[in-house]
Amino acid sequence: MSSKPIKEKMVVEEGEHASFLDNELRPSNWQDYVGQKAVKDNLKILIQAATERGVPPEHVLFYGPPGLGKTTLAHLVAKETGRSIKITSGPAIERVGDLASVLTNLAAGDILFIDEIHRLNKTIEEVLYPAMESGVLDIIIGKGPSARTIQLELPPFTLLAATTRVAMISSPLRSRFSGGVFRLEFYTEDEIAEILRRSAKIIGVKIEGGAEKEIAKRSRFTPRTANYFLKRARDFAQVETRPLNQETVKLALKLLGIDDKGLSPSDRRLLEIIADKFTGGPVGLGTLAAALSEEEATIEEFNEPYLLQLGFIERTTRGRALTLHAYAHLGKTPPANLQKKLL
Repeated sequence: MSSKPIKEKMVVEEGEHASFLDNELRPSNWQDYVGQKAVKDNLKILIQAATERGVPPEHVLFYGPPGLGKTTLAHLVAKETGRSIKITSGPAIERVGDLASVLTNLAAGDILFIDEIHRLNKTIEEVLYPAMESGVLDIIIGKGPSARTIQLELPPFTLLAATTRVAMISSPLRSRFSGGVFRLEFYTEDEIAEILRRSAKIIGVKIEGGAEKEIAKRSRFTPRTANYFLKRARDFAQVETRPLNQETVKLALKLLGIDDKGLSPSDRRLLEIIADKFTGGPVGLGTLAAALSEEEATIEEFNEPYLLQLGFIERTTRGRALTLHAYAHLGKTPPANLQKKLL
């Protein structure tokens, strides 16, 4: 009976250590934050102008695929303004009382970061509007004829929010981010390689022989994925007593099932099912999800963005279809209707 609590404690400690390592890799100043130049330049102006006026920066929304640095930007804004940052997420705010508790505990000038803000329910959104615009919190106490509204004054604060699904954010909420709505773009291979060289120094490994470029070209143009591959290649090099070079990276990523284009086993399976079972498509998302035994959201949010970026699939009015590039990568012969495009 005593073994269960020990095991649970070990899991917590390992999770805390992993989180600490990820935080160490997070850039702590603008110079270390590679890429997203347009977003950084706009934020610098927003922060400097607000600082000179002696007021908190206006509310800002970041959106884009996972792993591009939205949370890191929120931490950098807090550091540049010298303010405390309170972090929560859309799913964590289940009731109006949860939001009220968070907002009333903010000090003047604090930054509130809400991740996955598109998952806030509409009732909570309605309460957030006056808080963002006028700095007041309207709370209804009681029900029916005896219900009354209490208005609480809030200290001036900055709301920074992040989302991977900007289309799911209502227009009224989106319009209240008066500081700007910024899209984070995918990174180039050179930018990823620069990030990896910095990460390698932080985790204390010597990266050589073009290893960073090999990881960069398979990283799905995403720093989080690149750092994950770097850590797994480091583990492989340590266990196998090898230098962390290009050949070691290739062997480590082969073990993970990552091919030379950065496709995972689930990516390749998706392409192969469209090619073999649906003659290259088009095939509807629901049908494809059923054939893969996957959730539609997983295909849309994880697989599709990178495959579209590579030009391996295309979206049509009738569903998803493979391109000639996908057939070439899979080593399969395209159907006759696609071969005509080569003529």
